[in-house]
Amino acid sequence: MQLGFVSAIFPELSLTDVAQCAKGAGYSCVELMCWPVSKAERRYAGVTHVDVIDFTRAKADDVQGIMADSGVTISGLGYYPNPLTPELAEAQRSVEHIACVIKAAALLGLTRVNTFIGRDWTKSVDDNWPRFCSTWKPLVKLAEDHGVRIGIENCPMLFSNEEWPGGKNLATSPAIWRRMFDEIPSLSLGLNYDPSHMIWQQMDYLKPIREFADRLVHIHAKDVRIDKEKRDQVGIMAAPNLYHTPKLPGLGDVHWNQFFSVLTDVGYRGPVCVEVEDRAYERTLEHRLESIQQSATYLRQFVVG
Repeated sequence: MQLGFVSAIFPELSLTDVAQCAKGAGYSCVELMCWPVSKAERRYAGVTHVDVIDFTRAKADDVQGIMADSGVTISGLGYYPNPLTPELAEAQRSVEHIACVIKAAALLGLTRVNTFIGRDWTKSVDDNWPRFCSTWKPLVKLAEDHGVRIGIENCPMLFSNEEWPGGKNLATSPAIWRRMFDEIPSLSLGLNYDPSHMIWQQMDYLKPIREFADRLVHIHAKDVRIDKEKRDQVGIMAAPNLYHTPKLPGLGDVHWNQFFSVLTDVGYRGPVCVEVEDRAYERTLEHRLESIQQSATYLRQFVVG
């Protein structure tokens, strides 16, 4: 396995600085964010370390040169919009940009692109399904044609009661993953698996690793702490942010020894990238730099590469 981090936590740093930061902290790879250059509409969005618009061979050479100088590789390209939003113009822009990210990955010699399936949160899973099929079948075919696998993160994107109960990402549970993969059997569609999202949904986070071993494209290492006293006050029907807190690996409820034990059992040898969303470490750039150093120190007992 290769240990890395998600570059979204460093929006103010250049690609060169991100690569050198990874090298200094002892990481071997980075998942690079590829949002369209624009103002972020939510936390961790709108970060651009590789601008894939009008991406050329020359631009790919520049990116590869920066990474080669640092000795750090790219685990994959990341872009996490909602391509099934009911705002159809926004959805179309997201779909078009995902296609650009796929093509850029191929130019960079990469095999992974990470994103969300998306969801119209005003509709049921069944009512979302026709748009899922019409949107994602062509994107998966494009990825397949370019030798790229798409890793779908299992985050529900549920932050308020306005998005209850489904959130803004369909791909949140094993039942839905089975249906997705039955609909689109290509191995170019898989998972960017994050155990923290399973915990606050009160689901087993180890069993899916075994069942979906052939669909594990990429791994996010993020922890989560369930605040049981708060949950006792608001219940699980409340917005999840009221009773759970994202944490650095080792500071929450994920048993990382068990997690990596099962990953190795199923033969996963790909990247594992720390996703920093722990607000206790977000106050300054210095704190965020400390967060990736601390995470690397902790996870090195499980990941050597």
